[in-house]
Amino acid sequence: MKQLWIFVVLCQFFASHTAAASVPRLELPRPEVGYHGLVKENERIVEVTPKIRVTGGVNCSFRIVNKHHGEAPFEVRLVNREEGEAELLTKKTLNCEKRKNYKFDIAAVCNGISSNNATVHVSVIDVNEYEPMFLDPSYIVDVDEGRFYENIIQVEAEDEDCSPKFGDICKYELLTSDQPFIIDSDGKIKNTEPLDWEKSHNHILSVVAYDCGMKRSKPVLVTIKVNRVCRLGWKAVSDRVEYMPGTGTQHMFSKAYLDLCDVPCHIEKVMAKVSLTTRHIGKGCDRDTYSVDSQRKLCGASVDSVDLLPSPGLGAEWTRTLPTDDGHESDQIYEFDGRTNAVVIPPSTLPHNLTNTFTISTWMKHRQHGTDLRSHVKESILCNSDDHKMSRPHYYLFVRNCRLIFLLRRDFTEENLNSFRPAEWRWKMPEVCDDEWHHYAVNVNFPEVTLYVDGQTFGADEKNPEIIDDWPLHPTVGINTTLVVGACWEGKDNKMGHYFKGFLAGLSVLRNKTEKPEVLSCLHRCKENLEAPGVDFLEPGMQLLKNTDVTEVTVEGNNKTNLETLFRQIGYVNSREFPTPGRRNLRITTSVTCVSGKSIKVPSLDSYVMVMQQEQPIITINGTMNLVCKYEECSHGVKIFSSVSIFVSSKDHPVEEGVHETEDEHLKNSLEHKLDSCTIAEIGRAHV
Repeated sequence: MKQLWIFVVLCQFFASHTAAASVPRLELPRPEVGYHGLVKENERIVEVTPKIRVTGGVNCSFRIVNKHHGEAPFEVRLVNREEGEAELLTKKTLNCEKRKNYKFDIAAVCNGISSNNATVHVSVIDVNEYEPMFLDPSYIVDVDEGRFYENIIQVEAEDEDCSPKFGDICKYELLTSDQPFIIDSDGKIKNTEPLDWEKSHNHILSVVAYDCGMKRSKPVLVTIKVNRVCRLGWKAVSDRVEYMPGTGTQHMFSKAYLDLCDVPCHIEKVMAKVSLTTRHIGKGCDRDTYSVDSQRKLCGASVDSVDLLPSPGLGAEWTRTLPTDDGHESDQIYEFDGRTNAVVIPPSTLPHNLTNTFTISTWMKHRQHGTDLRSHVKESILCNSDDHKMSRPHYYLFVRNCRLIFLLRRDFTEENLNSFRPAEWRWKMPEVCDDEWHHYAVNVNFPEVTLYVDGQTFGADEKNPEIIDDWPLHPTVGINTTLVVGACWEGKDNKMGHYFKGFLAGLSVLRNKTEKPEVLSCLHRCKENLEAPGVDFLEPGMQLLKNTDVTEVTVEGNNKTNLETLFRQIGYVNSREFPTPGRRNLRITTSVTCVSGKSIKVPSLDSYVMVMQQEQPIITINGTMNLVCKYEECSHGVKIFSSVSIFVSSKDHPVEEGVHETEDEHLKNSLEHKLDSCTIAEIGRAHV
């Protein structure tokens, strides 16, 4: 009986243990979280984390037991029976654009026994299968010329991909090159320069879009139509006019016309002025670069004039220490710093007594310096003063408080000591301190003193110049004078004082006579200027005006057509053989007055003349290298330069070495030139 009871207990134990071991179980570290799967749109195998694995059963399969949100197009397939490992597959190709996420439950079934359920979360990964598409097949927009736009038009594209990486638009691009437009990441198109209707009526752009995966769309055409906007002013005027030296007068506005944009106006007066700016060229404009002596010869001036600021060289060593403009002009420009540099003129250069009749002339560029205290300081141009014991100026040309002042103290031998006569002339004028080049000439025919500025007589009145009378100088014994340029010698203190700060050139003195006004005008005359239309083009009611230097030409009248005809005849001319190359600015100012009294505002127009570089000449000197003579001939002297010839030619017709041309051939092949200077110096000794 006892044995039977033990057997029953053992049978029950084994039966219970077998039943517990055959129930399948899904291996999940966290059953409440479940499985998470990722699958690409174009793939079928789902990457599941953690892997699907069943334990505790044999002959297992899997099934979907609960669909939380409708369709669950998946299946679970056992891939390793020994390990109980399975994979999750899609039954069809999924579409992220239709559905991105799925949720369902699975269970394992082994020998008819089901495991516990586990939830599966599947996310569909987007594939960049769609290219961006523009919302419109093409774009057309109108804009006005001459303006900048921040947003001419905005193009927009969309992408059907479901993810931000592939479904968002990250970039727009212009495929059309050489167009004045740019496009930003939002598809906004703007211009990089004002559009010009005359250059192009339409701009056709090709635009593409990129999603964030850099998949490109098909191009779309954007047509930008440019509307012509009428603007008052001169049209068909070139921004740059090139001038070749030696070509004479060149018309600059041959096709110009004045466009008034159909503004209702019965014209009473129309005026156009052309201004030529040459202040940055040399001493205010292009002038001959000959020395002062050569210029005086060309202008018919007296040959007795003495140049006090010659180019450094043989017999003119005193200017060697002065700062210059490096010799681009033969009448060199000298700079004075107002502190240290001045030159003493050698006594042999010029007698210091200028007599009762003389002319002092110079080029000067000067500006007002610093504080008001500085402006009251004397700045000496030319000073003749006592050489020792005393510091009396005998004659003195200087600048003070933006006035040009000339002091002339009569000697006791020339005047009665009790004679009170004019001694100082003070001219007040803006030219002295405008920091521009001007030519000044003081003509003295005592007691009359006349100032010429830029070749024109100074317009004197009752208060300008201010004239101060003084006594003659008292008699002295053993005192001579020192003549200085750029400062004044103070003999009492044995030092220089009252330094000049500015630029001087061509300072000269003519004794015993005065320079003719026409000569002074010639010395100042520019070699470049505007050329006004001839009187043959003048119609009734029209007139031409020009300034002295012909750097301004004004055309005015009551007829726009006649004004345009005259305006087209305005030209530029530079008569220098080798003009200074570079830019000359032009400005056109215009005004229109209607019969009603209304004025039409016409904007100013800027242009420029570009003077081109002239080919430099070739100077060739030919002659006998060695001179042989008999003793008797040499003792009486021989001409050592009798065979010297100077040839001036161009690159097109160079003078070949060793080839001697006849006089006719030389005249035919060479050019006619005036030499700036020719200096002969002894550099060796003859050997007998």
